[in-house]
Amino acid sequence: MRRLWILLVFGCVVAWPLIAQEDKPSPPPEQDRYLWLEELAGEKALAWVKDRNAESVKELAETAGFEDLWAGLLKILGSTERIPFVYKEGAYFYNFWRDLQNPRGIWRRTTLAEYLKTKPNWELLLDLDTLAKTEKENWYWRWGRVLKADGNRHSFVALSRAGSDATVVREFDLMTKAFVEGGFNLPEANNGLTWINEDTVYVSTDFGPESLTVSGFPRIVKLWKRGQPLSAAEVIFEGKATDNYLSVVINNTEDFEHHFFIRTFSGGREMFLRTKDGKFEKVDVPEDSRVTPRGEWLTIQLSRPWAVNGKTYAAGSLLVARFDDYMKGQRDLTVLFEPTPRASIAGVLMTRNHLILNILEDVKNKLTVLTPRPTGWSRENLAGVPSFATVSASVTDSGESDDYFLTASGFLTPTTLLYGSIGKVPMKIKEIPSFFDATGLEVSQHFAISNDGTMVPYFQIGPASLKLDGTNPTLIFGYGGFGASQRPRYTPGVGWAWLRHGGVYIVANIRGGGEYGPAWHQAAQKENRPRAYEDFAAVAEDLIARKVTSPRHLGAEGISNGGLLMGNMITSYPQLFRAIICRSALLDMKRYTKLSDGTFWISEYGDPDKPEEWAFIQTFSPYHNIRADGKYPSVLFMTSARDDRVHPGHTRKMAAMMKDLGFDILFYESIEGGHVGVANMRLSTYMAALGWTFLWQKLK
Repeated sequence: MRRLWILLVFGCVVAWPLIAQEDKPSPPPEQDRYLWLEELAGEKALAWVKDRNAESVKELAETAGFEDLWAGLLKILGSTERIPFVYKEGAYFYNFWRDLQNPRGIWRRTTLAEYLKTKPNWELLLDLDTLAKTEKENWYWRWGRVLKADGNRHSFVALSRAGSDATVVREFDLMTKAFVEGGFNLPEANNGLTWINEDTVYVSTDFGPESLTVSGFPRIVKLWKRGQPLSAAEVIFEGKATDNYLSVVINNTEDFEHHFFIRTFSGGREMFLRTKDGKFEKVDVPEDSRVTPRGEWLTIQLSRPWAVNGKTYAAGSLLVARFDDYMKGQRDLTVLFEPTPRASIAGVLMTRNHLILNILEDVKNKLTVLTPRPTGWSRENLAGVPSFATVSASVTDSGESDDYFLTASGFLTPTTLLYGSIGKVPMKIKEIPSFFDATGLEVSQHFAISNDGTMVPYFQIGPASLKLDGTNPTLIFGYGGFGASQRPRYTPGVGWAWLRHGGVYIVANIRGGGEYGPAWHQAAQKENRPRAYEDFAAVAEDLIARKVTSPRHLGAEGISNGGLLMGNMITSYPQLFRAIICRSALLDMKRYTKLSDGTFWISEYGDPDKPEEWAFIQTFSPYHNIRADGKYPSVLFMTSARDDRVHPGHTRKMAAMMKDLGFDILFYESIEGGHVGVANMRLSTYMAALGWTFLWQKLK
């Protein structure tokens, strides 16, 4: 019991709709009776959290089979047979690795020759478990950045306390394997550090009053020289207080070096090139486009139609131009891809001499190699791409060669890593084992019809001999936001905890995602946000109509923006579900811009401080749509006290309201782990075990 309490994990709640208390009024719309739960360390709030956690532990973690379930999930996530994915800087390939013996993780590196072996010989750089014990700090790994031009000695290491997004950054000597005293070190903040050379960096941090955006991120970039006090660093670039954040990108290839400064704000971004004389030239492209300069080329991926030089390019198109010519005002644009109703861009990868275009057609991948020729860009299929799997490509060395990695994964197909070079068939170099027996299971794709007639795809994974009698325990997972596509991938935890016991797993490709390009995303933005919820409900209704399941056996799960999706399933479509897991969720859409990183998402949801926008936002604000006379499914709410991305107050408040109104809810809040808690292996698997236990209790 003590061990379970210390771990504090993620959970989910599922329950059959209750008969509501008719005499309990809904809270007044303009009065937030649960505002005190936004106080992260408030005595009353923490007492409430402690009581709710104890209830969830008793109901879920102290049941027969829980320990075995948790142990199995932990064994999978901590397996040494997982693929150690790498990134290359200079002569080395770097990897951060966690397993059961190294729960906080180790930072290490190796050579290509070693990495291609079944069991590479790794050079240990930093042991985070040892560091945390020595410094008596609850360190989590965030990132490591290496200055590749100096022989791989200088690097930065960013650490977070308890998994929050804010970091402490320290300079680390890769040769002595020690932190550099008096080096480029920053205290805890939303920090940014970018190497220029071994003695000079770009730095963005909390420099004091008026140095941050309204979101709490740096809006100033300085040039910081070794040995110089941070206060004496020269201001190079300034954004606006209303920006979300600033970032710096340096593109180095053999013949080109460009320094870019990027302002990101609600609805878009602006990119500026810092010239050799220290001036800034704007890269004049649509603010909501995705722009990638690499070497001599500039690619522009459009989110909306763009008219330039008398020609209009379609939303979702990929354009390319020579960078230097473009910056001089020329607009000689070549269309490399134009979308169709069923096909969109899943990824664009630029190697030294080629471009790999990853196209998603009905949520299936196709990879093509494009090569600039004197007569235009030639096209050929990328050789050796696995079929019937989600495939993504990545460069091995920041585009300095034509080498690449391919990662292939499917719902029932263990993830495979291939290594290749353009023009040659890639070779398989890593593969994870099958963590669950997929015998007798199958994957199928279906289409539901949403309210407005839109065909919404979804994947179904379950027994090939599935009886269509409406009794199958079924879980739908969805996200539907920010243009993020939900594609087939191997998730052994789902297979081991759900599929192998006869559960059916559904992945819904609803609007708001990027499965069919920017139009699919934009179709569920702001006042159109309910389209995502209608799509998800349509998938549920289709499963019921096909007799795959019934409301008595149907559950749903979503995280973050997907948690907002779950909140709307609770309030608007409760009749479809018996159980819902709502994790790290946005739920109070009246105050979301006042909490944590909320202002980042105004372009997605709208601004509740504008009456005309609150008029539509309130229709999908779950916290404002709970009714005392409602009939709701059982819900497992999960969050983290260290989530500084989506404030735990959202989840606390809605869970408290529903509990006070007599509905069947459970709540679990971890004391560490950050947003969704994935950085802590024991924590994430414990919370997953809570969720699966909840689902089996309610749906079987």
